[in-house]
Order: sequence, then structure tokens, then C-alpha cells
Amino acid sequence: MKGNILTPGGWIRGEVRVSSGEPNTIAAIDGQPADPSANGDDYILPGFIDLHVHGGAGRDMMEGGDAPHVIARLHAKHGTTSLLATTMTAPVEDIERALSAIGTACKERGKDEARILGVHLEGPYINSGKLGAQPPFAREASMEEVRRFNDEAPLRLITVAPEIDGHLALVRQMADAGIRVQIGHTNGSYEDGVKALEHGAAGFTHLFNAMPGLHHREPGMAGAALAHGEYAEIIPDLLHVHPGAIKVALRSIPKLFCVTDSTAAAGMPDGQYMLGRQVVHKCMGGVRLADGTLAGSTLTMDQALRNLVSIGLSIEDASRRVSTNAADYLGESRRGRLAPGCFADLVVLDRNLCIKAVCIEGELCEL
Repeated sequence: MKGNILTPGGWIRGEVRVSSGEPNTIAAIDGQPADPSANGDDYILPGFIDLHVHGGAGRDMMEGGDAPHVIARLHAKHGTTSLLATTMTAPVEDIERALSAIGTACKERGKDEARILGVHLEGPYINSGKLGAQPPFAREASMEEVRRFNDEAPLRLITVAPEIDGHLALVRQMADAGIRVQIGHTNGSYEDGVKALEHGAAGFTHLFNAMPGLHHREPGMAGAALAHGEYAEIIPDLLHVHPGAIKVALRSIPKLFCVTDSTAAAGMPDGQYMLGRQVVHKCMGGVRLADGTLAGSTLTMDQALRNLVSIGLSIEDASRRVSTNAADYLGESRRGRLAPGCFADLVVLDRNLCIKAVCIEGELCEL
């Protein structure tokens, strides 16, 4: 593929060559350093990485069956080359059904599908006072249950409310087991957030949403993230978080990364959809419960990139926020960057930042 290639060392005007093998990797990047504003060539960026995906194309991860495959295909069309399948707070049997299907999809990436790297277990270890759009099945965590869930599908990320009795100790155990722990759906204080980070928590789930906000005398969980967080996810649909608050987070959190928190409504017309056991409504560009509560989004990662650029980020910085930082967070050193030896995961964008081509592990996807 030829164009303006964003490499770890800067822009190269040239060609990405892909090696043969399974999966295909980048063999070489040939060309010369260039300023993409000085020519009209396409942009070639690292494939997008989304660590918070509930659904798309009318399907929800909690359905089980072939839902993960359908969802992964929808997001691949929008430049997402790898993702974490994200579950909802639910009874154990619902979670296990979803994990069984996700586990199979992790092992068997289908044609034109984003790579499912594992699971983001967003519930049920959250605070029942900060459910947001989560159904009312929150409960205390146990490592026994976490291990059982992990046997079904690889748990890469777990959202936890650290103020719940016993959760701080479990945050440490989960982190020691190699699972990234995020603070979210929490009523915890600034102090609770600091303690959780000290116990091994690594990030924050959909920053500012479903957590106490920042007040100058009560910094809250958002204050803990802004003061101490190295990583946090944020939803840049410009509905969940005001552009000004996104800019605050960008100045405060070095490796802030973007997620879609997308639901079954992504890629679909206005109407009713399911989010776990909840009925949600897509209208006026958002997804809500009947009472008006925001319930995930319709965002895709290509639109996330465009939104970031629209509020003033460079393409290079926006690319890090939708790809590289998330890869680094998960320890995926061969994703999220275009360099020899990395997976051939890339997106080709026109000058309006619209998708022209998507390549996943060397496979050119049908759009």
C-alpha cells in the first residue's frame, strides 16, 4: 500500500510491504520522510484498537452464538483491526454464555473480522449506585469466579468499583494474575481511587461517566484520574464528554485512549436494540434508556478519529489515542504501530479521513 505512512519515527511517503506467513506482518516500509500536508496522497495509519465494544450491526455481545463475529465484521469496516469484546452486568449464566461465544471467536477470527483479543468484563463487580445503563445485577467480586470466567475466554480487562468491601485486595490479585484492572461504575472518592492505583489498578473506565466528578473541595474519582492516572479510556462521541473536558483529560493523562462503548445500534438505523437485558433506543445520534440515561454509543473508531481532529488534535496525536496507547496498555507491542515485524494491521484514509481500505493481519478486508 502506498501513501503517507505514519510510523513510530514520523511520516514516510512510500509503500508498506507485507510478508507472507500466518499471520502476515510488515516486512518493510520503503520511502522517504515527508510532510503529508505537502502532497495529496492518502494517509496510512495503524489499525484502530477498541477496548470497549458491546455490539454493532444490531447484535450484542451478551447474546452469545455468532454475535461476536457479526460485531467484529461491522467494526472492521470502520478501521478497527482489534478489539476487546465487552460484557454487561448480568446473572452468571448470561455472562458465561457470552464468554463461551467470545472465547471461540478469539480462537477463530473469521474473514473480514477484527481480531478479538479477549474480554473486557465491565460488570458485575461495580457499584449498584452507579449502574448507568448496566442492569441491576452488581455484586462483589471473587477470584474464584474470575478464574472460572477466564477459563471460558481470556479476561484482559476488568472494570471494578474499588470502594466495595474486599475489592482492593482483589484488585491486587487480578493485577498479579496479569489482568488490567480499571476503576469504573464507582461512587468511590478521590482517596479510593488513589488506593486502587496503589493496589495495581491501571486505568479508568469511560472517564467522567458513571463516577463522581471533579469538585475543588471533593476531587472525586475523576480527580484521582486526572491527578494520578497514566491511562484512561474516554468516549469521544462528543455526547458522553464535552470537548473541553476531553481537552482537560488530554493535558492531564499522558496515555489517554479512546473507546467507542458501542452498542448493537452502531451501524444501524434509529430504533430499539438490546444492551444485555436492557432495551435501548437509538435516536438523535445517541443511545439511551427509556428514562434518558446514556446507554453506550453508536460511535465507530473512524468517527472517533475524525472527532478528535475536529477539536484540534493532529492526525498523529489522534492516531495514538485510537490505536497505539491502547496497544501499549494491553502490552500488545506488535499492534498499534507500523514497523517491520508488527502485525500488518492498518487503515488507509482519504484526505477527509474517510476509510478507503482496511488490512487486518495482512488480509485486505471487504468494505
